[in-house]
Amino acid sequence: MKKLRIVFMGTPDFAVGILDSIIKHNYEVVGVITAADKPAGRGQKIKYSAVKEYALAHNLHLLQPTNLKDDNFISELKNLNANLQVVVAFRMLPKVVWEMPELGTFNLHASLLPEYRGAAPINWAIINGDTKTGVTTFFIDDKIDTGAIILNKETEISFSENAGSLHDRLMVLGAEATIETLKQVENKTVKTTLQNDAVQLKTAHKLNKDNCKINWTNNGISIYNLIRGLSPYPAAWFMLYDQEKEYNIKVYDAVWNEATHSYATGTFLSDKNSIKVAVKDGFIELLELQMPGKKKMKAKDILNGTHFSEHAIAR
Repeated sequence: MKKLRIVFMGTPDFAVGILDSIIKHNYEVVGVITAADKPAGRGQKIKYSAVKEYALAHNLHLLQPTNLKDDNFISELKNLNANLQVVVAFRMLPKVVWEMPELGTFNLHASLLPEYRGAAPINWAIINGDTKTGVTTFFIDDKIDTGAIILNKETEISFSENAGSLHDRLMVLGAEATIETLKQVENKTVKTTLQNDAVQLKTAHKLNKDNCKINWTNNGISIYNLIRGLSPYPAAWFMLYDQEKEYNIKVYDAVWNEATHSYATGTFLSDKNSIKVAVKDGFIELLELQMPGKKKMKAKDILNGTHFSEHAIAR
C-alpha cells in the first residue's frame, strides 16, 4: 500500500466538505492551496475563502498563490513533497502543477461527466430539468473537466429540490467518492475510463446576470426550474414595472400551477395572500422574494407593506 502525501486545492464550502472527510479518514494533508483573499460586500472587508478558514482552524499548511506558474509558488509546492493532489472547485491548473506529483492529480466534479463540464454543474442540472446527477472523480489533463474518469456516483434530483439542497447532498456524495478514489490510488487498483465526446453534451456555463434573468415568455416548467436551479445563489431575477415604479426583484422560491387563462404573459397578480405571474400555460406563484434594498421575505410579508397595482407587469 502506498502512503499518500496529499496537497488539497479548493475554495468554496463544497470543497470544505471534501477536505474535512479526507482529514477525518486520517489521510496526511501536507498542504492546502486556496484562492487569494479579496475584499467583499459593501464594506469591502477582506474575506477568506471557506477552505482557508478550515485550513487555519486545523493548522494545515496553507498557500494562496495569485499566479499558479510563479517560480516561488512552484518551488514551495515541490518542497511539500506530495505524491498526490486532490482538486475540488478550484481553478484550471497549469501542466507544471498537475503533472508534478508521482501519483497524479485528480479532481472531484459535481456532475456525471462528460455531462456538465464547467463552472456551475449543480445549477444547470436543475435548470435543465434533469432527474439525476452525481459526482465524478477524474485525473486532470490539459483541458477543463475532460480527463480519464476514475469513478462516479449517481443520485436522483426531486422535482421540488433547489440548488442549495442538491449542493449539500452532492458534497456528502463527493466526500464518499473522494475517499473511495484515495483508497484505489493507495492500493494501486485504479482503472480509468476515457470520456466519450461523441455524444451531444450539456455544458455548465458560468452564471451571469443575463442567464439568471427570468424570461416570462417561456413555459411554466422552464421558469420554475430556473428559479429552483438558482436558489439560494445567485437567484433568478426579473424587472417589475408598476405605473411609475420599477423594481428589480430576486426570486428564491416558487411553484408552477398549470392552468388555462386569458391574462397577458407577464401579468403580475397580487392579493392579500399571494403573488402570481401569468405565463402561457398557467401561473408562477412567487413564494419567497427579495425587493430592492430589502432582505428576502415571504410573499405574504411583502404584501403587508407593499401595494402593487392591477397594471403591474413582469418583464
